[in-house]
Amino acid sequence: MPNQVIVVMKTYLRRRAVALLAALGLLAATSLPAAEGISNLRFSQRAGTNLVDIRYDLSISATNPLLVAVTVSTNGGNSYDLPATHFTGDVGFGVTAGTNKWIVWEALRDWPDRFSTNIFIHLSVSDVPGMALIPAGPFVMGDSLDGDSSALPRHTNQISAFYMDKWEITKALWDSVYTWAITNGYSFDGAAQGKATNHPAQYMTWYDAVKWCNARSEQQGRTPAYYTSVAQTTVYRTGQTTVQNDWVKWSSGYRLPTEAEWEKAARGGASGQRFPWSGTNNITHSRANYYSDGGYAYDTSPTRGYHPTFATGSTPYTSPVGYFAANGYGLYDMAGNVFEWCWDWYGSYSSGSQTDPRGPASGSYRVLRGGSWVIDAFGCRAAFRYYCDPTSWSDGLGFRSVLPPGQ
Repeated sequence: MPNQVIVVMKTYLRRRAVALLAALGLLAATSLPAAEGISNLRFSQRAGTNLVDIRYDLSISATNPLLVAVTVSTNGGNSYDLPATHFTGDVGFGVTAGTNKWIVWEALRDWPDRFSTNIFIHLSVSDVPGMALIPAGPFVMGDSLDGDSSALPRHTNQISAFYMDKWEITKALWDSVYTWAITNGYSFDGAAQGKATNHPAQYMTWYDAVKWCNARSEQQGRTPAYYTSVAQTTVYRTGQTTVQNDWVKWSSGYRLPTEAEWEKAARGGASGQRFPWSGTNNITHSRANYYSDGGYAYDTSPTRGYHPTFATGSTPYTSPVGYFAANGYGLYDMAGNVFEWCWDWYGSYSSGSQTDPRGPASGSYRVLRGGSWVIDAFGCRAAFRYYCDPTSWSDGLGFRSVLPPGQ
């Protein structure tokens, strides 16, 4: 079972001089108590600097490396959307249990020339193998950077916490679940393909991706997410059943991410970015596997065409999962490599804020996200939306799954 710890600390930052953060003090306890596994949490700003020290003790017993993530609110916990990424120390993947763990936040780099008396920080810890914890909170979906009307209007969605596969489903993982599934009552439109065992699986329909998620759940002894009716009594295992939103046990088992979950995860805790990484709004072949055609100023790759490292032999020119750097949530290949099936029917955005939106009740096409090895820079943007008939498959189309907390 995964361990999930969320600790909230309320602090205040006062301005000492222009562009410098000064004395920081810890206020009273918050509404969320420290959970089991984390204790002795201290938080202070170094005098005369913009550095904030976060110290804590971590006593979670886990056989897998721990993921420690930090998110920041500047409005008293109403939203955790400050694009804070400048953390070093005992943060990210590979943190081990111990005392006096230490994170340093370069606050000024994430929030220049600002101050607040109402800052909250979320410290979260998880140990789900192969998955990253995407923390609960709001994010702004869509963008207005490139004249893409399908990504408008920009709107705020409140998303519950969930785990997401760090990598696109590999051919090796697909085969492992598929082999179990076909001997346990499942049938698929195809067996899926992959250039190598550590490359993404591709050539699966949306229906097969959904059934595979159910099979993965059952193989591990989890309650499946998808059923054949609103009664949620018959597990979806065969055929091309158009599963409806209310046929899904959203708090159980592996499933496809909703479009909103996918985009929140892709943004990695940052906002206003064109791509899933922070620090630049450009894309190059050193960051992602995509087709560089030079048609966009933000495509700064020195080489054009397919990625030169992977355009060998026959297509598909996919890359091994995890080849490129991860985003702020520890997710790989959220831009390029293969498009990823999402749960939602494709449709226009609502202008209003929503909580855990699951898309239209019906439609003709399911959403694809993330771009692929054969798609240009425009199609690899975090806000780019594409769609496909759920009965279709291609060598540039795969998926990854999500898992609700508490499982």
